[in-house]
Amino acid sequence: MLEGFSEYGYIGLFLASFLAATILPLGSEVVFVALIAAGLNPWLCVGVASTGNWMGGMTNYYLGKLGKTEWIEKYLKVKKEKIDKVQNWLEGKGSAMAFFSFLPVVGDIIALALGYMRANIYIVNISMFVGKFARYVAIMYGVNWII
Repeated sequence: MLEGFSEYGYIGLFLASFLAATILPLGSEVVFVALIAAGLNPWLCVGVASTGNWMGGMTNYYLGKLGKTEWIEKYLKVKKEKIDKVQNWLEGKGSAMAFFSFLPVVGDIIALALGYMRANIYIVNISMFVGKFARYVAIMYGVNWII
């Protein structure tokens, strides 16, 4: 499904990265790699993908901050027990744990849980962006090494 996003260049990469960072079960790596392989500027791809992914992650944060567990369970299909489990793991570790929101599956729930916990918005923003940026830089160097 995401292969079609690569036809739209940087805009498609932004959309794929944004959607991949939400609760939707998508991965933006396919589009990211396809665009780098097609010859688009790798650093611009990193910036666009990181920004889109960060904005999607912050969307999860704000959904968690709404604190409507029944909405999260009903519409996002994330059980309260899962949020509680991640929240217990996050206790005492702080807002900087948003760095790990780039992780598949659990990263989305980390962002939701941090919002639910009302974690420091400034630290969450910075940590989340740094984590997502580092991930795309690592993928970029991996792709360049293979190509």
